[in-house]
Amino acid sequence: MLNITLPDGSVRPFDAPVSVYAVAESIGAGLAKAALAGKVNGRLVDTSFVINQDAKLAIITAKDAEGLDILRHSTAHLMAYAVQELFPGAQVTIGPTIEDGFYYDFAYERPFTPEDLTAIEAKMAELVKQDLLVERFELPRDEAIRFFKDKGEIYKAQIIESIPEGEILSLYKEGDFTDLCRGPHVPNTGKLKVFKLMKVAGAYWHGDSNNEMLQRIYGTAWANKDDLKDYLYRLEEAEKRDHRKLGKQLDLFHLQDEAPGMVFWHPKGWTLWQNIEQHLRSELTAAGYREIKTPMIMDRSLWEKSGHWENYHENMFITESEKRTYAVKPMNCPGHIQVFNQGLRSYRDLPMRLAEFGSCHRNEPSGALHGLMRVRGFVQDDAHIFCTEDQIVEEARAFNELVMRIYRQFGFHNVAIKLSLRPEKRAGSDKVWDKAEQGLRDALVACGVEWEELPGEGAFYGPKVEYHIKDALGRSWQCGTIQLDFVLPERLDAEYVTEDNGRARPVMLHRAILGSMERFIGILIENHAGSFPLWLAPVQMVIMNITENQADYCRDLAKRLGSAGFRVELDLRNEKIGYKIREHSLQRLPYQIVIGDKEKQEDKVAVRARGGADLGQLTFDEFVMRLQQETLSLH
Repeated sequence: MLNITLPDGSVRPFDAPVSVYAVAESIGAGLAKAALAGKVNGRLVDTSFVINQDAKLAIITAKDAEGLDILRHSTAHLMAYAVQELFPGAQVTIGPTIEDGFYYDFAYERPFTPEDLTAIEAKMAELVKQDLLVERFELPRDEAIRFFKDKGEIYKAQIIESIPEGEILSLYKEGDFTDLCRGPHVPNTGKLKVFKLMKVAGAYWHGDSNNEMLQRIYGTAWANKDDLKDYLYRLEEAEKRDHRKLGKQLDLFHLQDEAPGMVFWHPKGWTLWQNIEQHLRSELTAAGYREIKTPMIMDRSLWEKSGHWENYHENMFITESEKRTYAVKPMNCPGHIQVFNQGLRSYRDLPMRLAEFGSCHRNEPSGALHGLMRVRGFVQDDAHIFCTEDQIVEEARAFNELVMRIYRQFGFHNVAIKLSLRPEKRAGSDKVWDKAEQGLRDALVACGVEWEELPGEGAFYGPKVEYHIKDALGRSWQCGTIQLDFVLPERLDAEYVTEDNGRARPVMLHRAILGSMERFIGILIENHAGSFPLWLAPVQMVIMNITENQADYCRDLAKRLGSAGFRVELDLRNEKIGYKIREHSLQRLPYQIVIGDKEKQEDKVAVRARGGADLGQLTFDEFVMRLQQETLSLH
């Protein structure tokens, strides 16, 4: 007799060993039909897996995150099967799942074409209709190597050769296709009905440019057609919102090969930047932060002492002068401790909150660069709070309140909080890490928020709380962070005088709200599709005349609106008003003001809101009041 405990706490007894599928069938035919895999004592297994002792079991379906991942990985195998059916001689290498889909790398004598993808999709659909059984079996390592070499699968054999000797390997077979895989997989190909192949790209074997180039086919798979349709819509919308295209269209910034990963900001883009920076600066001042500025380049010895050289120097830009080696700073922390260390600090000075819009540089691989989202030169809205252990919870609570308010001001209301815990490569003892991690947990409890824990994802010097914002397309972006650090103050000799005239190390809280200014602006552009709220818009309105007769009145209006604090452009060109309206609509300005003889005579403005809404004629004061109210409501 064995007992299977289900997620609801109920227990089902069985007289003999039983498969996951049989347990699902005992619960109901519908669940058995939907079952993709099982989770036995926390381990994912196939539905054919036999349970031979008491265990906890969850039946995994497409409604579960693990189920969707299994669908996608199984579809990657299905794609590889179809490729080898259509293109004999094509070798399979690796085929993992990725966010929203999967890919598989192939070695083949010629490039795959869009027509090939169409044919592969059709063959996949054919294999789905055959409802082929997906079977797991095991082979010793050496037998598995021989198996794939005999099939001409040289890459797969190389993968297995890298696995330690003596290990038993699992393989999965469906029809005439067999692949090495840890699993689990769906029980049959009939489960894989909703998929689409997206594109082909090049990829080096093992990601090394010294190796041969393979072909990577990307695909996506979903539980149902509606989910696939929604995903394709999001992709289409994301393409329209691409910050690189909008950056060019709206004349905000550009990048060029002579400065890879560095941004050239145009007047409108820099106005947007300044709107964000000045707003953030006012919030920080109100929250008790004092702004500082630290050097861009500092001696190698400081980075060695801080631990950054050992853990991060491959990402640093290095320079030399007078036989001394310097690093262009990739982060601001060591510089901020140097400011703290100047003069004798007292417990009465704590907490000390030092903020900097710090310009940093990191030597990111050229292939990883992506518009504003991944750059080599960037500015962090950085700050470091030096405090006592007793002040940790209150400082973290106050930061949480600040960061949430600022996200709301920028239009982000869906924020997920995650706690990243000690990585394998780290500085400091386990005792120090225990204290740091518990300190952040206590702070999150004090904030009254829910959070997810991420083992191994912390910085090398301390754990961190991450703030992930969701944009208009439901995409998640990690921006804000607060990190609790006992290590750097020790390494860089930070101390303060205690109440009893002793000496103690301060706790250091590293924190940022937006993260990289460049990246946050990229997120903002895509979130708003370039249609910024009034308070952020680089140009808030354009004033256009119908004929030359209204030009002076337009100039006077621009002066009055500018004096009232608004950002205004004039368009007095000798062009038809319809042409002007269409042209400025592409710039996604919040307002367009059209001035004819009637408006000039009555000292009024004819206003068009973004999207084409005609607000009619307003007096100057009525229009200014509307602008002020809108700015306050969105700000």
